Amino acid sequence: MPTSNPDELANRFIQITDDLAYAKTFYPKSKTTEYLNGLAATLHQSIYKNKSEKGNRFITFWKYELPLLFKEHQKELLYSFIFFAVFTALGFFSAKYDDTFVRLILHDDYVDMTNANIAKGDPFGVYKQSGEFTMFVEIAANNIYVALVNFVAGIAFSVGTVVYLFQNSVMLGAFVGLFFNKGLGIQSIMVIFIHGTLEMLSFVIASAAGLVLGNSLLFPKTYSRLASLKKGAKDGMKMAIGLVPIFLTAAFFESFVTRHTGMPVWLSISILSSSLLFIIWYVIIYPNLLSKRQKPYARKD
Repeated sequence: MPTSNPDELANRFIQITDDLAYAKTFYPKSKTTEYLNGLAATLHQSIYKNKSEKGNRFITFWKYELPLLFKEHQKELLYSFIFFAVFTALGFFSAKYDDTFVRLILHDDYVDMTNANIAKGDPFGVYKQSGEFTMFVEIAANNIYVALVNFVAGIAFSVGTVVYLFQNSVMLGAFVGLFFNKGLGIQSIMVIFIHGTLEMLSFVIASAAGLVLGNSLLFPKTYSRLASLKKGAKDGMKMAIGLVPIFLTAAFFESFVTRHTGMPVWLSISILSSSLLFIIWYVIIYPNLLSKRQKPYARKD
């Protein structure tokens, strides 16, 4: 029996949860317990949906909604990371054993410029070619654009996303392989991944968003294909848009920090480690902890 009275709605929720607690204690496997659990979940959703929206909507999105999406789509995140690792390794070893491969992927002008910088004793001079703020705006805009394109490409049954991920990953592998061939491997990691840790792992997440979109078409499950596509598009878009602050942070590092190639090793390692730990915590650990807290209201189908 629907009601528009918030006090009555809250009273019903309290009564149902009391009954549910009793049923779970004495009749944990009964049909009545399942039924009460479903009612409690429905009432909880009604209360949440009807409550007034507060000014901290953006905080709520990144604190709860986005992490729970990561938990829901952890398989796509795993597949995206596996693709990324395999494609990057392919680019790295191809560059290591075939000099022409680097020029094919990175083009002659870029390779020649990098070789010239290495000869001058400034192998990472490419990060010093323009002003900090201009570089920040250009890099941030480009990375956000590429991430969104990567997501939208998933509409081609996930194949488009995998193709974009292949291109970016092979390019990264070839780029790092170029420096390893010059005996600058460790130094390149200490410099490039100051910003690259957040940047590349964000592309992995954007690719996972594309897989969510594509898989919603391929595997609609119990939904109609149109309903599944709408859900996949909504979830994937939230995942892609949620990366904007991370891309801005990565662009800041690349524009204002990476150019200082002579910084102490401990500082480089600190930035690298902090970035990696943040992604692991926010995308894997925190969503799992948050999901466990949500389970009392989850309906058992």
